[in-house]
Amino acid sequence: MTVGRGFSEAERRDVAAIYWAAFEGKLGRVLGPRRKAMDFIARVADPAHALTFRDPAGAVLGVAGFKTAQGAFVGGTLGDLAACYGWAGGTFRGLVLGLLERDTDERRFLTDGICVTEGARGRGVGTALLEGLAREAAARGYGEIRLDVIDRNPRARALYERRGFVAVAQQGTGLLGPVFGFRSATTMVRRLA
Repeated sequence: MTVGRGFSEAERRDVAAIYWAAFEGKLGRVLGPRRKAMDFIARVADPAHALTFRDPAGAVLGVAGFKTAQGAFVGGTLGDLAACYGWAGGTFRGLVLGLLERDTDERRFLTDGICVTEGARGRGVGTALLEGLAREAAARGYGEIRLDVIDRNPRARALYERRGFVAVAQQGTGLLGPVFGFRSATTMVRRLA
């Protein structure tokens, strides 16, 4: 089992399904319904900003995305949103998603989603992906790696803490909590050796 760069066009729908399964609780009210969300994620997922974990047969068991000044794992444009949701629906979704947007910086490598298939959870896939992200960050000259974890995901937070991440900030969703399905997100940082 290995962590590698990117994914193939043939794996694009599988990657979108893994991402949606992990983030539907957070993004479902904004990107749903499922079919349209899957179309959008498959359309915009960028293999140049992703690491994948594959089993010995080559099946993708997990994906870790990252964001740089050159792009993001799941980014996209208003045109991409409009292609999947129409102009009115795409514009609305773009405005709401913009509230979750996180800026990159020169010091901290920014993760853009870590997701593992349900059947592979608890088997070291998340740890392998985190370590792959740390290697990617170090190779790009970053001294730290940064991620955000929502209050409704204590299992992920526990994993991040075991891998050396510490909480540095917390941001509430305010009145948009019911839209996103969580009340706050904690920014966590890990220093790289």
